[in-house]
Amino acid sequence: MIGIAKTIAVVLAVIVVATGLGVWQLNKAMTTELDVPEDGATFVVEPGSPFSAVARDLIDAGFIESDFWLRLTAKWTGAENAIKAGEYRIEAGTNPYHLLLMFEKGAVQLHSFTIIEGWNRYDLLAALHASEVIDASMNDEDWPAFLRELGATETNPEGLFLPETYRFPRNSTDRDVLAQAYELMQEVLAEKWRGRGEETLVRTPYEALILASIIEKETARADERQRIAGVFTRRLAKRMRLQTDPTVIYGIGPDFNGNLTRKDLRTDTPYNTYTRHGLPPTPIAMPGAAAIHAALHPADGEELYFVATGLGDGSHAFSKTREEHEAAVAEYLKRLRQNRREGR
Repeated sequence: MIGIAKTIAVVLAVIVVATGLGVWQLNKAMTTELDVPEDGATFVVEPGSPFSAVARDLIDAGFIESDFWLRLTAKWTGAENAIKAGEYRIEAGTNPYHLLLMFEKGAVQLHSFTIIEGWNRYDLLAALHASEVIDASMNDEDWPAFLRELGATETNPEGLFLPETYRFPRNSTDRDVLAQAYELMQEVLAEKWRGRGEETLVRTPYEALILASIIEKETARADERQRIAGVFTRRLAKRMRLQTDPTVIYGIGPDFNGNLTRKDLRTDTPYNTYTRHGLPPTPIAMPGAAAIHAALHPADGEELYFVATGLGDGSHAFSKTREEHEAAVAEYLKRLRQNRREGR
């Protein structure tokens, strides 16, 4: 009996030691930092990959030397059947345990895309298709169907996507990014519309977008947006034509060569505010939140005209009368000729 007891004790001791050694090895293997460069690295889990293939890829990429403990942990915890496909950013200091949690949570690397204030529909689609991390899935003819998918009542996409920076996983489609931008525009426009000033003459949120898009194209200066909105609001109130060059240029379309002529100003299109009264039928660009705010809060005053100063700072000269405006135009042309002579 004593011999059996000693044998059992020895076996138990061996089991305890072996278990302790196994736990120590497991802990060491799962908490040792991966072999990652100081500036980090990326790793892609392909869709449908079994965990054994993912572990092998980690070895092949040089992140780990052996996948035994990683695969064992994944099996015990059930993580081997829960990993998410995608591109992961592995920072220096990451260990296999943290990596396994990232795979389970689907904490994939996010990329960014910025819509710039004043872009039009052609600029937007071209920039999306130029991105190396966005999958192109649509062209200009697809806009009406895509807008129906978004629940929009408009058939023209102009002005419907808020200029902002958007985050998304690699291989998101252009539609995925645009859906984010459309939703955010709806939220911002609704908020701005609720807080609109009594002085605005636009009757609907969509008209606010139209006016905001013109303001966006006329100036990039924060100190001028509401002032320009005031000029356009007073012209609308007096039944004066807006006579704004950006709408004429938009009406010419993508073939505009950069030289706006007198003939262009006289050629009627739905967007020519020299030949037609009121707002154009759609926005002419993607307006930012500040331009929308300006459209709904035009500055008070008596000014009915403005023209660029030519000072190189994007500023404009504002006038109350046609005579003052013509003088400001003459000054602008004089400065423009001087700048050309001086090679500026």
